[in-house]
Amino acid sequence: MRRTEDQNHLFLSLVVDAGLEMDLLEDLETLKFESGIHEEDHSWLYLLGRSHGLMIKACAHATFFCKLLHNLRESFSRKSVPEKRTSKCHLTGLCEEAQDDDALKVGIIGGGHLGKQLARTLLQLVPIPAENLQISTRRPETLDEFKKLGIQCFYQNTSLVEWANVVFLCCLPSQLPNICVEIQTRLGKDCIVYSFVSAIPVSRLKLLLNHTNILRPQYQCAEDLAHIWGANKEITTALQDPAILQATCPYSPAGGISLNIKWLEGMFYALLNFCTAKDMPHSQVLQHLSELFSSQHLEACKEDEAAPLKFQAQDFVSKIYAKNLSQKRPFPLFDLTTVQLKETPFSQYLSNSTTFQDRFIHLYCDSFGISLTKEQEPEVSTGSPSQ
Repeated sequence: MRRTEDQNHLFLSLVVDAGLEMDLLEDLETLKFESGIHEEDHSWLYLLGRSHGLMIKACAHATFFCKLLHNLRESFSRKSVPEKRTSKCHLTGLCEEAQDDDALKVGIIGGGHLGKQLARTLLQLVPIPAENLQISTRRPETLDEFKKLGIQCFYQNTSLVEWANVVFLCCLPSQLPNICVEIQTRLGKDCIVYSFVSAIPVSRLKLLLNHTNILRPQYQCAEDLAHIWGANKEITTALQDPAILQATCPYSPAGGISLNIKWLEGMFYALLNFCTAKDMPHSQVLQHLSELFSSQHLEACKEDEAAPLKFQAQDFVSKIYAKNLSQKRPFPLFDLTTVQLKETPFSQYLSNSTTFQDRFIHLYCDSFGISLTKEQEPEVSTGSPSQ
């Protein structure tokens, strides 16, 4: 005997209240998304998995970037203000006694599906304190769940970019030109703009914003998309699945969605810019980066401890520039748009250093709380999709 729709809803509520871990829609075909699709349109259902896969990858890479930024910021704070007592800070979490002035401030422009998913992921997995996350959207009244957590939600793009260290653009392509006109004069040169607007290339963004400190990940989907992404799993839950997390690794070709490796290059130069804005000597920056990739908590890499990874100035700048760079002088401010479009000294380093590639994969997975064994290491791909 078939249940009525009201009985189905009651049944679902009882299951949730009982805390049973099961797929609530597994045997309820009429409640599945696919049931409302005409048979001739079923061939397009793979787009659901692709969309969810892109969302997972985008949130994972943004989260990892924020983790690295936070780690460098805290390292600099401990070195520059030694009397300030803080607990040990690993990449997987924030220092317990970090002061508000030292914490990373993140702004999101756009409160749609991507903006909400990104906010949830940053809150839970960096984790960024609610008071250090702001969202600007044309409809702040739709973000009650975030307001209840203590996140400021408003419609003031200019105030947000003046306050934030990192600004994520999660708006529609049609909205971006007006947003850029609005915020371009309020952007500090050290503010990192991270764009998810795929329709606008980074060279165009540079012109629209009159700004060079811009990161833009570029994804490419294969025809044979893997069925690992799912369509209903929460992003934060998905990133605790080792198979899914490994598929999001920038060096991994698994999952059918690849990331242009120039993003990884741009990310490192963005970290350098972040430190330069704080007048951190370049020698100290290199030391922090080297320590990060030689962390003792990367247990799977212990066999490499005899030859620790050590970055040199010439890995990021020309040999002539590095030779004339005094120990206490910061790196220059790099044009991230140029870094993502042209070859740099770090391009060769990324291609040639297998030690770095191995360390990066382990650091990436470890930052999400998953330690890889040798058998679990993903196949490394150094290919870069066309620009």
